[in-house]
Amino acid sequence: MSAGHEIAVRAEAELGEGPTWDARSGRLLWIDILGARIHTFDPVSGRRTVRTVPQHVGAVKPRAGGGLVLNLRDGVGLLDADDSFRWLHHEPVPGRRANDAAVAPDGSLWAGTMRYDEAPGGGSLSRFTGDGSASLVLDDVAVSNGTGWSPDGSLMYYIDSPTRRVDVFDHADGRVGERRTFVEIEDGAGFPDGLTVDADGCVWVALWDGSAVRRYTPGGELDRVIELPVPRVTACAFAGPDLTDLYITTARVGLTSPLPLSGSLLVVPGAGKGLAQPAFKG
Repeated sequence: MSAGHEIAVRAEAELGEGPTWDARSGRLLWIDILGARIHTFDPVSGRRTVRTVPQHVGAVKPRAGGGLVLNLRDGVGLLDADDSFRWLHHEPVPGRRANDAAVAPDGSLWAGTMRYDEAPGGGSLSRFTGDGSASLVLDDVAVSNGTGWSPDGSLMYYIDSPTRRVDVFDHADGRVGERRTFVEIEDGAGFPDGLTVDADGCVWVALWDGSAVRRYTPGGELDRVIELPVPRVTACAFAGPDLTDLYITTARVGLTSPLPLSGSLLVVPGAGKGLAQPAFKG
């Protein structure tokens, strides 16, 4: 089953990513990784802002005390409410950049990295707490991507895109158990990219080069497909005051003839019911 999309923001983002609802401000945050831009969108007023940052940005999330936490090329940084910037964890690695990140139920940031050349084993997933402490969760990753938790926090879902899998781990107290396959994306359907988990525990997966977002039940059964008029679908998240509208980011990078909406922010109104996302406690 598919559902109709609408255009939330017509844009030409090179690598649109990371839609995140900021309940405090009533705005959707999203980024253009390679454009080094942070976008905001107010769905009520339609107001938009664009901010350029000094280096490629893999993710941006709200902080519990105000301001933003940024997963940047050279580490994790904090942007305060007064626009001042400081590093929480500074660890530049030549040839590596930040990618997708998510805030866990306990308020920690789980931030991914990857090499620009996407070399296997060049990326990782790490957990950061508000005091700057870092712990490695996964190494030997190629393209660290979608991360999310079940409604009760007992499961963590994770995507390393070239594997064509969504994996799942038992999760407790900031630690994960044995890795196992949740779903595999079949050949020809694209590569899994970003994900979000809804209030029913279903997992929504954006498909890079798949022109779609899919929803899988907690048992791993495909039960919904939202077809989209762009090939490079990167991520999705529920947003709006009642968390019922599914916002979807897209990309133009690598396309010799981008379609008109490639790089735009799309929305499927009334697609489901999302989970309130915690802010970073830092």
